[in-house]
Amino acid sequence: MQPFHLAIPVHDLAAARAFYGQLLGCAEGRSSDSWVDFDFFGHQLVAHLDPGRRPRAHHNVVDGQDVPVPHYGIVLDWGQWHELAERMRTHAVQFVIEPGIRFAGQVGEQATMFFHDPSDNALEFKAFKDPARLFAR
Repeated sequence: MQPFHLAIPVHDLAAARAFYGQLLGCAEGRSSDSWVDFDFFGHQLVAHLDPGRRPRAHHNVVDGQDVPVPHYGIVLDWGQWHELAERMRTHAVQFVIEPGIRFAGQVGEQATMFFHDPSDNALEFKAFKDPARLFAR
């Protein structure tokens, strides 16, 4: 699989470095005074400075929960997801949607959690016990 590239707005590069680099463990790549590259689980995430960032709050109901839109994230393996959920709990990250199982007992059953970065970008991390079920209908 080829890595994707995603550029996101952040209000503070130091806060982005602390969140993505230290908390999530994403290695830093190239940078300038106005952006920073991160290795986001093998993908290129670029945090671009936007000091006037004003996030827009919107939610859609998915399996009975208010999912923030837009959001981005990554599909981890089952063990990685549980390790990350525990690390976020240990660091008292405020969840938008607590770590749990969505679509329990259905084809799309998955572990999922949502939280925001310091610039209020919404992230989702998910995992499937059977990765072949990612696009199952």
